[in-house]
Amino acid sequence: MKVVLDHLTKIFPNRNKKGPDVVAVDDFTFEIPDGKLIGLLGPSGCGKSTTLNLISGLETPTSGRIYFGDDDVTDLPPENRGIGLVFQNYALYPHMTVRQNILFPLQNLKGEAKLSKEVMEEKALHAAKLVQIEDYMDRKPAQLSGGQQQRVAIARALVKMPQVLLLDEPLSNLDARLRLQTREEIRRIQRETGITTIFVTHDQEEAMSITDMIVVMSAGVVQQIGKPQDVYDDPTNLFVAKFLGTPAINVFEGRIKDGKLFIGEDDVLDLAGSDIFSEELQKADRPVWAGIRPEGFIPDDAGMMSCGLTAVEVMGRDTSVVCTHSACPGQSIRAIIGAEYKVDESKPTVNFRLRPNKVYLFDKETEKRIY
Repeated sequence: MKVVLDHLTKIFPNRNKKGPDVVAVDDFTFEIPDGKLIGLLGPSGCGKSTTLNLISGLETPTSGRIYFGDDDVTDLPPENRGIGLVFQNYALYPHMTVRQNILFPLQNLKGEAKLSKEVMEEKALHAAKLVQIEDYMDRKPAQLSGGQQQRVAIARALVKMPQVLLLDEPLSNLDARLRLQTREEIRRIQRETGITTIFVTHDQEEAMSITDMIVVMSAGVVQQIGKPQDVYDDPTNLFVAKFLGTPAINVFEGRIKDGKLFIGEDDVLDLAGSDIFSEELQKADRPVWAGIRPEGFIPDDAGMMSCGLTAVEVMGRDTSVVCTHSACPGQSIRAIIGAEYKVDESKPTVNFRLRPNKVYLFDKETEKRIY
């Protein structure tokens, strides 16, 4: 089932009636393809959960329309939209067993949709097997781990085989290992069922690892939409570049002059010698923000970028070089280099050359990417 958001806007009135109203979602237009797993990604307060609540029917849009396939569902109540919704806090009934929790949505079906007890039991067992909790059907939530409780919540959402599955930060309450395991399970279940799924998270690694497409949001506004790796490799503005990536991108005050990128006094990159930067940009003379991904640094004694060496952290396959630069005030620089490179920790400085495809330039005022 494809989901179409057409100029969707949600404005909340200011609670203390002073100051402007809060625009939680601002003119969001997007078509979510049938059977895809989409991630809504952004920091707290960016509007991603509000968007999910609008799709589910828990919130009413100020303007705009929502379509499931060709059907306008904007004014339909949540129970008539054919959705499955999984919350961050599981929201299981503590007095019911796993079986009873999963059966609950089926027991509330009425009219022609009402099912026999045998069919309900069969569907509940099928949903439990999908999330691999069939051995815990007679336990109560308090007897389960956090990861198992989240699987019960997912099974309960899946038992009616919804047209659209909505996941609101479903992994936030799990520890790191369980989070990794459960996100892999979510991806497996989504592929097996083919249900269009919308996954809300603030964790960019989580979103990039399991989704078909990500929607990066900030202050209610969509910043960029695309395949996870494409958005990482080709950010449209400084916000997206800084939000995606662990460790985060290193941002410097720079200047383009004489066909070169200067960071501080160092001419660190020859723009004219690369086919990545346009001829117009090569001829420009302007201040810029220069973003360099951690993997964009190559240690080289002859390299033109000189940084103050703070620490070298060996992490097995990779090494993290922590350093400083006057054009990056108040922020440590992290360079991730391969284990084959060695950095002399006895020296106060380390020199790098840069990989041009890992260097991004942004307008100093608008922070939009300069192509």
